[in-house]
Amino acid sequence: MSHDRAMVSSRQWGLLFVGWLLAVVSTVGSLFFSEVMDYVPCVLCWYQRIPMYALAVILGIALVTQDVNVVKYAQPLALIGVALAAFHCLLYLGYVPKGIQPCSQDIPCSEVKLQVWGFLTIPLMSLAAFLAIVFVLFLLKRSKP
Repeated sequence: MSHDRAMVSSRQWGLLFVGWLLAVVSTVGSLFFSEVMDYVPCVLCWYQRIPMYALAVILGIALVTQDVNVVKYAQPLALIGVALAAFHCLLYLGYVPKGIQPCSQDIPCSEVKLQVWGFLTIPLMSLAAFLAIVFVLFLLKRSKP
């Protein structure tokens, strides 16, 4: 039995690989922060982990099966992640009023747990990763086999 599967170009495969790699590194990074560094994730961190962990699985399956149609499933997840991470960054910077902050006093979302080079925080790393995945998926959607 033969399966009719569209040929995937090396560029498309490379884009799938980059998207998957971004999601996996982000997933492993978040687990490193919580399990090795003992940073307890806040509510918004957990909400961001949900789409990122799903992206690692979905993009991994798409990579193995060479399914460029994954964009229609992965892009909404990545955009949800962008929205959550952007909200977290705004909260961290003090632009979100305390009344609508979803975090508890025990584990505040605005607490600085890590700051690299004086500005790079965990919420900003999350935002950068989601934006990079959105960009890679955009390029994948526009690429031809």
